Amino acid sequence: MDHLPTIEDIRSAAGQIAGEAYRTPLLENDVLNARAGGRVLIKPECLQRTGSFKFRGAYNRLSRIPESDREKGVVAFSSGNHAQGVALAAKLLGIPATIVMPWDAPAIKVEGVKRSGGRIVEFDRASGDREAISQELVEESGATLVPSYDNFHIMAGQGTAGLEIAEDLSAAGITPDQLVCCAGGGGLIAGTGMAIRERFPDCELWAAEPEGFDDHRKSLAAGDWVANERRSGSIQDAIITPSPGKLTFQINRHQLTGAVTASDDDTLEAMAFIWKHLKLVGEPGGSTAFAALLNGQMDLKDKTTVVLITGGNVDPAIFQRALERV
Repeated sequence: MDHLPTIEDIRSAAGQIAGEAYRTPLLENDVLNARAGGRVLIKPECLQRTGSFKFRGAYNRLSRIPESDREKGVVAFSSGNHAQGVALAAKLLGIPATIVMPWDAPAIKVEGVKRSGGRIVEFDRASGDREAISQELVEESGATLVPSYDNFHIMAGQGTAGLEIAEDLSAAGITPDQLVCCAGGGGLIAGTGMAIRERFPDCELWAAEPEGFDDHRKSLAAGDWVANERRSGSIQDAIITPSPGKLTFQINRHQLTGAVTASDDDTLEAMAFIWKHLKLVGEPGGSTAFAALLNGQMDLKDKTTVVLITGGNVDPAIFQRALERV
């Protein structure tokens, strides 16, 4: 699955996950619109099964594994949200799942994997190679490797979020000026961007990244893959990756307008706003794009902006830090 999806593949994924993944709504908030000086529409994937958009791609990929290969299991590597998505999809489909996770992954995400019956193999985020560990497990067991973003079916599955946005905007007669979405490996913004641009070709697409881990912004400027110098050191752990995906960046280098960043402090402020005004829980990495709206990096005045809250799996101690700002 080393080729790139099309809009038809995203539509196929929507049919594949129907009845399993939730169709999350588009929300609007008067306080946010007043602060933005424009119109902001929010896609809360924190309400998705397992608390993040990752279930979409995971179920689309696992449900397409041939019956004859399912008993061998699947192997995935993730700091948490992809791990939970794969673990639940595997449980629903009766497939054994092994997840390679950093030892410092948020406890709530580790618990989510275990609750779905996934087996966890830990590694050190700063020095370990999660892909090499995963490949070794695959070679030992014959299991199917399920990458977190660089996969045809994963990208198509994540793109169903964008398909829903495009359909809901069209039904409401709304034309978006721009969309901002968090980017780790880039699978969500790749698939979602394709779905949005197919319906709204002039819509700008912005990737949002943690400050100091802006590999998409650097890669776009260089015109080639640029790796992050560090692999850890931000509470926005869900979207820290070594570099943009090899497959995803083939799409994003052409369709992204640019990239914006948010500091950890920005994301805590965003999490506080999300809880206070939307009554939702956003995790740090899932709130990065929202933080980029609030920190002034984006021009929102007199524009219609779509933003995704991509996950809500936050450890209580970090969430408490956000609530102290309310």
